[in-house]
Amino acid sequence: MDYLTDALLRLRQKLKAVSGRMLPDAADAEDILQDSFVRLWQHQYPLKSGKEADALLARTVRNASLNERRRKRPTALETDIAADPPDWEEKEQAYTQLHRIIETELSQTQRYILEEKEYGGRRLEDIAKELKMEPAAVRMQLSRARKTIRNALKDDR
Repeated sequence: MDYLTDALLRLRQKLKAVSGRMLPDAADAEDILQDSFVRLWQHQYPLKSGKEADALLARTVRNASLNERRRKRPTALETDIAADPPDWEEKEQAYTQLHRIIETELSQTQRYILEEKEYGGRRLEDIAKELKMEPAAVRMQLSRARKTIRNALKDDR
């Protein structure tokens, strides 16, 4: 038996518990564990010991769980809008206000990233490749754009 499979069999319950603490759904935790194993299996890393396999599998499950939690977390804008559903006139005013903030307060790059991510449903990695940027830089620009919008909405209230 290879090191990776042995690590999965030995650590399955512990890894599932680690993932389960980060994700609200036990089925998601199981999916993360299986996906992580398959991803590592497909790459066929040249593992030299069981400890190396344990560490690689644990790190992969942890990171995949964190990514899934981030992906499913509602954005601050979604939370603000969902808290108190407005009537149609208020919705139109809120849309106009949000559109004005996006057009005047954000840089062209931030507008593009926000639009592609939120409305186009694209992954940050794909946007980063298109813009010839690092994914971390795209994530930072998106975070700054959202923060700018939140602050502008607070100031207008």
